[in-house]
Amino acid sequence: MSAMTSRAATISLSHHLEKIPSGVRPIVEAASKTVRAVAPDAEEIPCQAKKPRAPSMMWKLTRYAVDGEVVVTLGTFTKHASMFFARGSEIEDEQGLLEGTGKSLRYVTLRTPSDAKGAALKEILREAFALVASHEP
Repeated sequence: MSAMTSRAATISLSHHLEKIPSGVRPIVEAASKTVRAVAPDAEEIPCQAKKPRAPSMMWKLTRYAVDGEVVVTLGTFTKHASMFFARGSEIEDEQGLLEGTGKSLRYVTLRTPSDAKGAALKEILREAFALVASHEP
């Protein structure tokens, strides 16, 4: 087993949870549970990123993918977490949760565990996973 494979096998979302700021742990846990509730068959791919050097930098924790296509990435900052949608610009967002102006990527800022459990976020997640399921380019 190579060093990279060995390291990948030891890092998981639960490993990251032990090291992230305690104030954002419940937000990250709620977000992960929400993704699992919406897409129970999605592959969870832990990010191999280390703790950021500066509090203003994001710590990528895990990605959720279907058929090898990343749908959403969960990351955290010191005081909030975020969900990054790879095809976010294609998602209808009647509640105005999605932020960002990039060509494809959009994100949702999660400041409380309740933010991660909301109906509007679940709808965004359903749409994001449906984009992959429909195999639209």
